Amino acid sequence: MIATAASAAVDAALERDKDAFETAVEQLGGLGGEQVGLVLGAVVRALLEDLHPDGLDGDDIRAALERAIRSAAEWQDVDPQVMVVLLIGALGVHEQGDDEQRPAPHVLARHAPLLIVDLLQERSFPRYLQSAFTEIERSQVNDV
Repeated sequence: MIATAASAAVDAALERDKDAFETAVEQLGGLGGEQVGLVLGAVVRALLEDLHPDGLDGDDIRAALERAIRSAAEWQDVDPQVMVVLLIGALGVHEQGDDEQRPAPHVLARHAPLLIVDLLQERSFPRYLQSAFTEIERSQVNDV
């Protein structure tokens, strides 16, 4: 279900189809927030690693955020702070703080496809999505 909803949200974001995006995001936001975040975070991380094979620095992160926010804001309301949370979460950097300050799952589900679309840059989302599931499965097997 996560794969279907995420694919629909990314496809709608690629097409900038507001109605389809709203439907897909509602569906994605209704799924388990932790699992959705894990999958989409793995996609974002893999995209960043491919875009920056020599590693990321602060300027790279800032540029990625600015580009994604500017692009998404052309057709959606975007909260820059949510994009920051998504990006640093995908990189494994977790801010210490109150869980009440963390954006709600439906808010993260709305912003993640927008970030992913900007990072894709002609890449195949299904490939990254499959890779994310494989990585998660591998880490769960190794954790046992």
